[in-house]
Amino acid sequence: MAPSARSRWLRPTLIAITATAALVLSACSAGSGASAGDTSGNQLLTIPREDLATFTRNFNPLSPQAAPMTKEAVYEPLLVHSMADAKDTPWLATKWDQSQDGRSLTFTLREGVKWSDGKPLVAEDVVYTFELRKKVLGGLEYLDKVTAVDERTVTFSFTKPFSPALFEIGGQSIMPKHVWSAVEDPAKFTNPDPVATGPYTKVEKFQAQSYELHRNPGYWQPGKQQIAGIRMLAFSGNDSANLAFTNGEVDWTQSFIPDIEKSFVAKDKDHNHYWFPPAGAMINWQLNTTKAPFDDPAVRKALSMAVDRDQITKVAMSGYAEPADCTGLARTYDKWRDKDLAASCTWTKYDADAAAKALDAAGYQESGGKRKLKDGKDFTLDISVGSASSDWISVANIIKQNLAKVGITATVKTPDWAAVINSYEQGTFDTGIVWSNNGATPYEYFRDVMSSGMLKPVGEKATQNYHRYADKRADGLIEAFAAATDERGQREQVDALQELYDEVAPAVPLFTGPEFGAYTDARFTGWPSADNPYATLGNRNTSTILVLTSLKPVKD
Repeated sequence: MAPSARSRWLRPTLIAITATAALVLSACSAGSGASAGDTSGNQLLTIPREDLATFTRNFNPLSPQAAPMTKEAVYEPLLVHSMADAKDTPWLATKWDQSQDGRSLTFTLREGVKWSDGKPLVAEDVVYTFELRKKVLGGLEYLDKVTAVDERTVTFSFTKPFSPALFEIGGQSIMPKHVWSAVEDPAKFTNPDPVATGPYTKVEKFQAQSYELHRNPGYWQPGKQQIAGIRMLAFSGNDSANLAFTNGEVDWTQSFIPDIEKSFVAKDKDHNHYWFPPAGAMINWQLNTTKAPFDDPAVRKALSMAVDRDQITKVAMSGYAEPADCTGLARTYDKWRDKDLAASCTWTKYDADAAAKALDAAGYQESGGKRKLKDGKDFTLDISVGSASSDWISVANIIKQNLAKVGITATVKTPDWAAVINSYEQGTFDTGIVWSNNGATPYEYFRDVMSSGMLKPVGEKATQNYHRYADKRADGLIEAFAAATDERGQREQVDALQELYDEVAPAVPLFTGPEFGAYTDARFTGWPSADNPYATLGNRNTSTILVLTSLKPVKD
């Protein structure tokens, strides 16, 4: 499994992965209340990170190197959107109102919320958070100003109607002005001892490969703060993290586990469970469109037809995923999908013969069993995937095998994720297996896959649209979606965006990423499930806070 993704505001931060050795498993039993099997009532919820070999004591929610749980347990947003049931839960705000013209949004803050240092949360904290966010990270071009109407009321004024603002603004981690206004360089500040409103703000026993977060003594929901704390463990890949999990050393994982019924559930059917709802982002094979021949939509479609998605989802993804179609939409957006278009797809269906003919027609002929570029050189390409992601490496290897059938030689490159991400951000990669944004509506997906607003030239850091494709027609449709104040108007734009996506194939969609999640309820109960989908089982997304405030410890 690769680093998770969702909208620019809501996604968990990507942390550079080092190549150090895997965690020594004996560390799992170190520390008070952290040992496997402990049911004293004070046991720590133990969570592995399969994509991080070491941790850095950085709890700055604006930092791309922020430690896990910074945005899930330490800081909190105004509202929580769950991809599992599409519901919005009031959090630091109790309600919100959007103006009829779509040009402003007003939040009412919850009474009685205090920062972990005892000072009250006030509207000025929210105002300062967004001023700081724009200063450090940029973006939010639509946001004109933020005004504290009174201590509990904040109004966001926009330069234009912008309906997606509810989720972008509502999901931002709120920061205390009285702390951050005294920080000399907020972008570089590591914030080792955070002051925040979340349930678990007290950092304890921080080491390179493990740390603990203990209770915020002044949390505004003490009745939902039932677990003693969280213990994070660092691992260098899926295999080592899964070994700790299947051996009962940890409680909750978001790692990819092959054949989970046999390798995990069968070991303790009474307590071991999983749930993989199709609530994740679209996983794309992204082709760098600044390089020929990937700049040709006919080639992108031909390469797509050469890919056997059934094999990918059944073998590489262990049957946990479903093949994508030419709308580009993940299963998260089923209600927005143009079903007629999806049913008539051709270029997302596996057909090696059709792929070969399409490549021939585009001018890339086969000679002596090798596909040739127009200059006579062999058609070769690289597929980049982070070394920690065994499932996606398998995906890339299947694509490699598929391409060989049409005369194309692919090389799967697997450096650590830090190197892969850098090549994506700088635009130096050839092709790669890439996650997409996953917001409350399809707006974020289409914006980031084919809008000019997200396009960066090679050499300039991109945060999305790594494949560097833009279409002015998409710009107009995306702007119109944002300006629409009701779902009917938005749906018209999404239908048109799906048609455009089908026409130009900006990326090669592979499958909707399952929101992986598995747990043992031997030490904690209250987990979300298909029968109680109040959140996904992901431990690094927008609804993680709902899980943390629902779990209860098992007591002897």
